Amino acid sequence: MKQTRSLFRHFLKGHFLFIFFPPIVIIFFSAFFGFSDINEIDMNTLDQFYVTVLLFGFIMVAFVVMSWLFFLRLRKRLTRLQEVMSFSANHHSFPKPISVQMDRMDEIDQLGSSFNWMIQQLEDSRKREYEEELLRHRLIANLSHDLRTPLTILRGHITRLNKESMSLEGQDSLTEMNHTITRVGDLMDDLLSYTLLTSGKHPFDPTSTDIVRLVRASVAAWYPAFEEKEIQFDVDLPTEETFCWEADPKWMTRVLDNLFQNILRHAAEGKYANIVVDVEKELIIVADRGPGMDNSSYERGAGIGLSTSNYMLKKMKLKADFTSNENGTRVVIGKLNLKLTQK
Repeated sequence: MKQTRSLFRHFLKGHFLFIFFPPIVIIFFSAFFGFSDINEIDMNTLDQFYVTVLLFGFIMVAFVVMSWLFFLRLRKRLTRLQEVMSFSANHHSFPKPISVQMDRMDEIDQLGSSFNWMIQQLEDSRKREYEEELLRHRLIANLSHDLRTPLTILRGHITRLNKESMSLEGQDSLTEMNHTITRVGDLMDDLLSYTLLTSGKHPFDPTSTDIVRLVRASVAAWYPAFEEKEIQFDVDLPTEETFCWEADPKWMTRVLDNLFQNILRHAAEGKYANIVVDVEKELIIVADRGPGMDNSSYERGAGIGLSTSNYMLKKMKLKADFTSNENGTRVVIGKLNLKLTQK
């Protein structure tokens, strides 16, 4: 951008024209047009001293006043720009463009013009990001819907083949195929749920929730499934004490369902699950003795569900801390501003 005026040059020019130039003109005329003779007759040395002091006093006062006016105007322009930026930071929104005098275009106007260009670029980037996210959500939703038809057809053929006589190996293959189809369907459901969740289409209704009561209800609902897999269910829930979180009960239940489901899918071989509610520290602890999250089974299947759970917890101002190794996985859920201690 072409600069047509400099603030520093404008500052020097104004001070020279209105402060230093008049005394120079007076001195020049007094030297070449006879003022010196008048001075010799009418003015003594003391008067000349007073005139000199008065002249320099005028120069100093004029310099201070003009400098103060100049920097006052400069401060007002910078303050106006700072207020626009502060409004954006305080209200978490893009600021409005500021007015710029195109005929002046000094350093402050250049800064304002660059600021306006930055706002325009951010708005364009946000618009493109929103359009891309909307397109991605629509694509995932359509893909999840379209894949259900072939999966349903495959399941129908598997059901028909199960009625036919075949070898034991063939029956095992059909059973594995049926489990794989079910797993793919669950993954599509998780993906669709995560897409709807991040797009704000899942209702979020936070309320004061009794956490011990909610965990107890979830454990009771999942107990038959753990018992069927012969998993030892070690539960430590207080009977009298409890605590409340400002959370959506449906979302909290969904988070616990995801953790319990991951134990059944990826840690069932450990034959152990431990659920603890620490009322004093306000923590929910879920642990297992599976192969750990570094196992390939976890990497293939738990990613979307855990991402959904983490998103829900963050929305409810909670967080989950994962500790995992070859001896098992431990998940601690607590408040976002709380340091989750591991025992």
